[in-house]
Amino acid sequence: MAVHQFQTEVSRLLHLIIHSLYSHKEIFLRELVSNASDALDKLKYLTVADEAYKSIAFEPRIDISFDKEAKTLTIADSGIGMNEADLVEHLGTIARSGTRAFVEKLAADAKKDSNLIGQFGVGFYSAFMVADKIQVTSRKAGEEAAWMWTSDGKEGFDIENAERSGHGTTVHLHLNDEGIEYAERWSIEDIVKRYSNHVAFPIYLSYDQKEWDDKGKEKGSVHKVEQINSGSAIWRRSKSELKDEDYAEFYKQISHDTEDPLFHIHTKAEGSLEYATLFYVPKKAPFDLYNVDYKAGVKLYVKRVFITDDDKELMPTWLRFVRGVIDSEDLPLNISREILQQNRVLQNIKNASVKKLLGEFKALADNNKEKWETFIGEFNRPLKEGLYQDFANREAIMELVRFKSSKVEGWTSLAEYSSRMKGDQKSIYYITGGEEKTLKASPLLEAYRAKDIEVLVMSDDIDEIVVPSVGKYKDWELKAVNRSGADEELGEKKDKDTEKEMAPIVERLKKALGERVKDVKLSRRLHDSPSCIVADENDPSIQFAQMMRAMGQTELPDVKPILEVNGEHPILLALKGVEDEARVADVAGVLLDQALLVEGIKIKDPADFVKRLNRLLSK
Repeated sequence: MAVHQFQTEVSRLLHLIIHSLYSHKEIFLRELVSNASDALDKLKYLTVADEAYKSIAFEPRIDISFDKEAKTLTIADSGIGMNEADLVEHLGTIARSGTRAFVEKLAADAKKDSNLIGQFGVGFYSAFMVADKIQVTSRKAGEEAAWMWTSDGKEGFDIENAERSGHGTTVHLHLNDEGIEYAERWSIEDIVKRYSNHVAFPIYLSYDQKEWDDKGKEKGSVHKVEQINSGSAIWRRSKSELKDEDYAEFYKQISHDTEDPLFHIHTKAEGSLEYATLFYVPKKAPFDLYNVDYKAGVKLYVKRVFITDDDKELMPTWLRFVRGVIDSEDLPLNISREILQQNRVLQNIKNASVKKLLGEFKALADNNKEKWETFIGEFNRPLKEGLYQDFANREAIMELVRFKSSKVEGWTSLAEYSSRMKGDQKSIYYITGGEEKTLKASPLLEAYRAKDIEVLVMSDDIDEIVVPSVGKYKDWELKAVNRSGADEELGEKKDKDTEKEMAPIVERLKKALGERVKDVKLSRRLHDSPSCIVADENDPSIQFAQMMRAMGQTELPDVKPILEVNGEHPILLALKGVEDEARVADVAGVLLDQALLVEGIKIKDPADFVKRLNRLLSK
């Protein structure tokens, strides 16, 4: 017998599961059935695609049995099975990166995030919510040896030689007091029908049914084995014979979500290409949506044979929140992952699917405001990624993305903005760079408000990358108001007298600030504030540079802002009579730092800012 310790993250996860997660404890059975289904899928594929496995009989089934007196529950399958190394790898470690962060998230609010267990691919461990000991007996297809993995879910596990008549895996749970309710026929049937009815393999329940004589006296029992799921590929069935509950049930099975989906899209295509797709959009964004190693949400089948659920090429990156199935009749069963990525048939299915999804998103926006608000609140940012990545569908995506506005509450589209534009307005104006509240309070918007011109408020960190790459919406250019030349279209005429009068002050401020700024200019856009910062037309903004450095881009040059000052503001007018250059330098420093702060930019030397401010206040 070999004794093993759990990987550190597994030990922590098990502790959290056993002590905290009871709000959805019935999901353990869904997860074990899902694992059995995956094992059958893998063997089915190998028996048709791999010569080494073609002689192996594929007789798919999942069997569930229980013994209430012994307090045990057993789930067995005839799938691919595991050898000793597989048991160590799959049941002793969590291989995916990001696990530590996941465990920290669970620790922060365990009950709230209990449904994340299955989403993260560690569903097997949820069985320890209801069992104080688990035995897994498995024999890998094509091998003679069988192995038994045993653990109480605490420090580690044992592996020893075992006996199993055929390939597959048997999970034997010794139920605790929390789990004894699942050693009941009705409880098991209810969970399977709720979560696993559309598993594409038959699930059988074994039980003893009591028999009674004519006088109502028990005369014995008969052993029964009944299939308790529909066992059909839901995506291949007609939409007319399916109910919303059927779709929701299958979604929960493949997504490991405990909530119903926001909506689904079921398509069957015939003609030059024959395929079926069933896509779902979740109500909430998957927890790993913004992880580099996010888990792909779409499974690929060929003629109802499972091929892969780990191919990120099946959907564009920006649609990674979509869950579902693609089933093709035209791909070869033995297609490799390398060939998949270049396969024209799959590429055509992918392109058609993206257009179908975009059409459904547009229909949702037009016809169901409540669901659309939920959708855009969760997935607006990935749609913006699509603007940057998916040139072929850019126009359609442009109609879907939403922004906040300086003029209206809630979300607004580019189409809605353009319908409100003033007759002589030449461009669509926007501001980027920080939180929505900060951007709406920016001095840069003063002149636009004075002229009743709407400005789109773009507070996503990717807006600074995405929107300039788009450039135009229909006939209108998209212009950032935090650029040095943006004020030229405002029609504000330069006051020659003010410009001449303030020129010496501007020069003194520029000299005082030196290398901290690219330039100091008299502003045409400020009405109430004394100063603001803008970026040169050819430079990235300071916020963009900060974001890129946070992402590891250390080679970026130091971006210097242009300081614009309001020549009619009392602070600037008061400087005309000041001869003390040190005092001018203090004013210059405060004007720059407060302009940075109001744009949400961290100043480099807060202590220096405070000293300058205190010196000015004392005078």
